[in-house]
Amino acid sequence: MPPSPGTRNLFEARENPPQHYLVAHSDGGARGNPGPAGYGVVIQDEAGRKVAALSEYLGHQTNNFAEYQGLIAALEYALQHGPKALKLISDSELLVRQIKGIYKVKNPTLQDLHARAKELIRQLDWFSIGHAMREHNQEADRLANEAMDKGMGRGAPASSRAAQDLTQALPPQEFEGVVRNGVVDLGGKLPDGTRVQVRVKRSSI
Repeated sequence: MPPSPGTRNLFEARENPPQHYLVAHSDGGARGNPGPAGYGVVIQDEAGRKVAALSEYLGHQTNNFAEYQGLIAALEYALQHGPKALKLISDSELLVRQIKGIYKVKNPTLQDLHARAKELIRQLDWFSIGHAMREHNQEADRLANEAMDKGMGRGAPASSRAAQDLTQALPPQEFEGVVRNGVVDLGGKLPDGTRVQVRVKRSSI
């Protein structure tokens, strides 16, 4: 199936990289698929010097969702920090072919992520994407697994951002509590990063 015109335009005249560009090795996974998910991204400059390592726990998601989140994180990094030129390497052949327009994106959730990725790609001055086997993407794979471990409570505590994503995936819950010395006491502990809303009830006490 040939690439769609809209996607093909993203890659026209972009074969040769500019003098300065970033290389991102990206990986995402989910244990159980769907299950606890996370991504890892290692970013280098054109000379191979490591400039950043990105990872995040994503809560209960699929492998493909995590792969797209890794891609989007790499794109956002390039746009925010520069240069606005990125070569992305992923061990997800599905992701690579969907971004190139070879495969259609049928899943509604992935369609939204695919659209977001294309929007970010259009803001770059240069972009290239390619596939690599997992053994050539080991550091990104390690970062993704560390993010999943942290989010699942293994090893070091999850980052506040990861914890926030996890709690956002949970249904709303209600807690009863009282104020003691100006602090709301809910009678138990909630994960760091949990978003709460406080509604004051008048008490006769």
